[in-house]
Amino acid sequence: MEQNRKSSRRRCPYLDSVDRTVLDFDLEKRCSVFGSNFNVYACLVCGKYYHGGGQRSYAYTHSIEAGHRVYINLETEKFYCLPDGYEVIDPSLDDIRHVLNPRFAREQVSQLDTNRQWSRALDGSCYLPGMVGLNTMAETDFVNVTIQSLMRVTPLRNFFLVPKNYQLCKSQLVHRFGELTRKIWHAGNFKGQVSPHEFLQAVMEASEKRFRISAKSDPVEFMSWLLNTLHGDLKSSQMGRSIIHQCFHVPLQFWILSIPRGTCIMHECLFFFFTLQGELEVVKERHNNENGDDGGAEVGKVIVETINVPFLMLGLDLPPPPLFEDIMENNMIPQVPLLNILQKFNGETVTEVVDPHFARMRYHVTRLPQYLILHMRRFSSNNFFVEKHPTLVNFPVRNLELRDYIPLREHNANERVRSRYDLIANIVHNGKPCEGSYKAFVQRKSDELW
Repeated sequence: MEQNRKSSRRRCPYLDSVDRTVLDFDLEKRCSVFGSNFNVYACLVCGKYYHGGGQRSYAYTHSIEAGHRVYINLETEKFYCLPDGYEVIDPSLDDIRHVLNPRFAREQVSQLDTNRQWSRALDGSCYLPGMVGLNTMAETDFVNVTIQSLMRVTPLRNFFLVPKNYQLCKSQLVHRFGELTRKIWHAGNFKGQVSPHEFLQAVMEASEKRFRISAKSDPVEFMSWLLNTLHGDLKSSQMGRSIIHQCFHVPLQFWILSIPRGTCIMHECLFFFFTLQGELEVVKERHNNENGDDGGAEVGKVIVETINVPFLMLGLDLPPPPLFEDIMENNMIPQVPLLNILQKFNGETVTEVVDPHFARMRYHVTRLPQYLILHMRRFSSNNFFVEKHPTLVNFPVRNLELRDYIPLREHNANERVRSRYDLIANIVHNGKPCEGSYKAFVQRKSDELW
């Protein structure tokens, strides 16, 4: 029996028929005939997916009718010759297995940010791992720019490059995000771009179609939803904490060595990303307008409420644009320094709100995150139309020192408060408010180029 088992695991004479240029493992792994996602085989000659492998299965029938002999089981990652049914063992097929499911050793992960070696796809196009383009599928640019920005967050990227870190998590969204991360950073892709199709399928299911293909959405809302959902799915398998919590919420006493000055992802039209964990002190002053007969505060008395809350991103308000254009300066676009609008969070600047009654708010950032996210509130709407704020925001690319503009508290004598950030990504919106598209500008860390 042992001799017969080994004889069935032999080299295949049909390997020359394998066509790597037609293989696309970014597509949803379902049978092209039956639609089942169970026990799916990919034909390595034409690239189509078929259910089964045994007799009377769609894969078996396709092998006889089309004469295509070599297949891979997309779940077990084993190669087979059909209709003969024996497993194919040949090292020349390993590259296909690694494109289907890229693998990274921890030593490789630690060296990604120093890599300057370009890779060449089968079509002759060249790409730098980590800097590959993502296919846009009917208004999904809001997803692509979010993913491209998150790929610059080193601890987050490193976590998802190693599936062992989240193997106990049952969330499809977590596993699809990890799979997409590994494909973006894989050096042996057959194409010079990656399609986030399977990730988008998981997003639509997890969000109950709040975010879906062919429907425009706001990257700010998607970023917030994605990070919170990933955190919620991961914390159940990691005793209440997650890599999202570590990057965007947990205050660190020591700086991560790979990010010596901090990291900042700035979004010009949407949001800026700066992180450590953020903590925000909110002071709300309002007049009591209710009847005080029940023993409550007197009518007209100022009520002051102070709360401390964590934050994922900071919303920055742009100054009102000029109402009238100067004859000599009608082509000039108003500009404002970033540090001017950051003063909203210095604990002294007053912001007036109606929530639901008039109140005066003061915000003070008391603790900075490792990666800071800043959101520019550039769009406003009323009953008639949506308006896009034209003011440009000037910001430094390196050495953004927040301590000079936001008083920071040292919570204990041994804590080193880090407040200097570098820009690693920026998202902008081009076009009209309800149209246009989003684009991401990201930094290549190996040589600090954009």
